[in-house]
Amino acid sequence: MGFNDEINRRRTFAIISHPDAGKTTLTEKLLLFGGAIHVAGAVKSNKIKKTATSDFMEIEKQRGISVATSVMGFEYNGCKVNILDTPGHQDFAEDTFRTLTAVDSVIIVVDSAKGVEAQTRKLMEVCRMRHTPVIVFINKLDRPSKDPFELLDEVEEELKIKVRPLSWPINNGPNFKGVYNLFDESLYLFEPSKQSLEEGIAIKNVNDPKVDKLIGESFASDLRGELELVEGVYPEFDKQTYLDATVAPVFFGSALNNFGVRELLNCFLHIAPSPLPSQADERIINPYEEKFSGFVFKIHANMDPNHRNRLAFVKVCSGKFERNTNYLHVRHGKNMKFSSPTAFMADKKSIIDEAYPGDIVGIPDSGNFKIGDTLTEGEKFHFKGLPSFSPELFRYIENDDPMKSKQLAKGIDQLMDEGVAQLFVSQLNGRKVIGTVGALQFEVIQYRLLHEYGAKCRYEPINLYKACWLESSDAKQLDDFKQRKLQYMAKDKFGRDVFMADSSYMLQMAQDNFSKIKFHFTSEF
Repeated sequence: MGFNDEINRRRTFAIISHPDAGKTTLTEKLLLFGGAIHVAGAVKSNKIKKTATSDFMEIEKQRGISVATSVMGFEYNGCKVNILDTPGHQDFAEDTFRTLTAVDSVIIVVDSAKGVEAQTRKLMEVCRMRHTPVIVFINKLDRPSKDPFELLDEVEEELKIKVRPLSWPINNGPNFKGVYNLFDESLYLFEPSKQSLEEGIAIKNVNDPKVDKLIGESFASDLRGELELVEGVYPEFDKQTYLDATVAPVFFGSALNNFGVRELLNCFLHIAPSPLPSQADERIINPYEEKFSGFVFKIHANMDPNHRNRLAFVKVCSGKFERNTNYLHVRHGKNMKFSSPTAFMADKKSIIDEAYPGDIVGIPDSGNFKIGDTLTEGEKFHFKGLPSFSPELFRYIENDDPMKSKQLAKGIDQLMDEGVAQLFVSQLNGRKVIGTVGALQFEVIQYRLLHEYGAKCRYEPINLYKACWLESSDAKQLDDFKQRKLQYMAKDKFGRDVFMADSSYMLQMAQDNFSKIKFHFTSEF
């Protein structure tokens, strides 16, 4: 198969939603259809001992939530599918925001009973900013749900995007009969099954008397009326409007019962974009360029706790990545070669010899990489759009076991490289401060330090409002500021000066009194 054909058959996408909408369950079922797994796991169930494939960290299995993005790749119908299952919980939003820079399209999962929720709105803003095409999957139709027209109106209003249903539900809850697929004109009857895969009945005309026999006259008559309304209200589906991110196709189903998932996958592979051009600071990088380039969008410490290994996740943007080939690490300015790059199936990895644009490659990392690093075949450019945001919550971190100070230092160092939280060291007394965007992160860090590094830590409260990175062309004013505010000054992981303001008033006063200093709220400036 030629280079261009390899690129064209790739589909790299993220699944995003509010917590509990069924995102990880949908990922499991897509893997089941792709033949990548043979038994779908439960996200949280006391009866089923198998947990979800993508929730491979111990804390994820216990909590029943995703706390880190996991990557899964499989072959299906001639396409190479790369799925990134993201955390839905807002405390891990930063991981999800970064993941969205590495995908070409997105599937948004919406709970049919709850409708569009807060976190979904936030994530959609990131997709809108990046003009990422989205498909909406309305899940849990086997439970009592809102009216489908009401749900579509809500999606349009809340996510600020036009919609076009490509499948239509026949009732919901206990009376849920199935869906009619408008994309391939077939009827799928609902039979609850968590493991087996359903087949559709091809019905080219919804007025066919067969429909009355299959679902009953009154349901058939309702379905015909609703489909007529759909065709009247919503414009014909046009693939280009989806690719331009102005219209979102909508599917209905029940991921837990494998229902509506195959139609979603088949349609998705048909209409979703293959790898798109990437924006670097210097120029736009086309995936069909011959020379390899890629960037690190995530670092994960301890993918395998037995080996204490760190992996850098690299999104291939152009050219062909090859094992044991020298590539330029742009920030370090030196060449590196990688003897064991891996492809992912959540925490299971296999060594690969090559990868194409759209693929995600895992590179074993001994501390050479940080998030946002660029790899190329020699050209110097920098991919953009991977900032660290100013944290909102802060705590001192202290060693709770003097015998394990080395393990604690190593653990903090490696976990901070993942970008899930940030470490600041006070310039006054050298105390370490952890900053996060959500409270749950503190628990996850504490849990992982104990279970992955054998290090016990405790937190102590600290009253801080914001961390700001400083920049100034006036060195004298900057030095004056740092001396006056010494007790509020810290260094971040890369040795940059950070001002830790304890109130919005203090920050405002600093900005007013020191006009030649710029206060940045993200680490990229």
